[in-house]
Amino acid sequence: MKHAGAIFGAIALVAAAAAPASAQDQLKIAIGQINNWENQAPTLGQDAGIFAKHNLKIEAVGTQGAGETIQAVISGSADLGAGVGVAGVMRAFSRGAPVRILLPAFTGTGDLYWYVKADSPIKSLKDTTDKHTIAYSTSGSSSNNIVVAFVQELGAKAKPTATGGPPGTLTAVMSGQIDIGWAAPPFGVKEIKDGKIRIIARGSDVPSLKGQTVRTIIVNADALKNKKDAIMRFVKAYRETVDWMYSDPKALSMYAQKIKADEAVLKESLAEFHPKSAMQTDQMADLDGAVADAVKLKFLDKPLTKEQLGELLQIPPR
Repeated sequence: MKHAGAIFGAIALVAAAAAPASAQDQLKIAIGQINNWENQAPTLGQDAGIFAKHNLKIEAVGTQGAGETIQAVISGSADLGAGVGVAGVMRAFSRGAPVRILLPAFTGTGDLYWYVKADSPIKSLKDTTDKHTIAYSTSGSSSNNIVVAFVQELGAKAKPTATGGPPGTLTAVMSGQIDIGWAAPPFGVKEIKDGKIRIIARGSDVPSLKGQTVRTIIVNADALKNKKDAIMRFVKAYRETVDWMYSDPKALSMYAQKIKADEAVLKESLAEFHPKSAMQTDQMADLDGAVADAVKLKFLDKPLTKEQLGELLQIPPR
């Protein structure tokens, strides 16, 4: 009997060793401007093993901007979306789309800038006429929101024009198809240093948007219901990744290698355009102002009610 017990014990140990580890939960996230620093938490966190530590595997897919990102989340082809403008999410939600705000992702608008070719006669937004064009990415994006504010609050007369991401926008500007392009660092920093383009405006020039949370992480409402445990672990891993990105120099090195950019230039860009405070994930800053601006800029027909906001905002406490 002793021998039999030993044999069965050995078999049990072998079976336990051979049993597969519990599979990681997979989540798909659509990301507008996927190579921008402020959108790197899902990808860098995945590469650094932070999401794996929370038993998650993240599949990140790039889009041309918030419009495409929102559609991917609405359709359910992505569980989550990153880099989505607040006004655009509010508009989609008000129309019955199954989207919710899971986390604030970027507060303030100083990271987005608008530029012209170095030889352009345009020196500022005040120099624009209705014959000029000014770029934004896609409908519902924070760049869209800012351009509308440029027109309504700062008196820009240029025609807002969707151009997609920064690379395509730069090509359109340099070829003369668009007068004023948009971008976010690190894209365009080299061209600025080389004197090929000039910044004429930044998102922070719009007073009403300076202190607002302008971009978010959104989640499909059904995914939030059916994959809640995994989504909550995503939140923890995302917040942990943001902290790591600003505390470990390895994060910047990994980022530099990933986008094939000079690390020193990226470090300088981060200091100017991406302070950690802008990437806080705890609360929607100036929510009342964001709702009022969404109405003023015609993203909403009327303000969202307290009950609607309670349903839209699904931000877990830290």
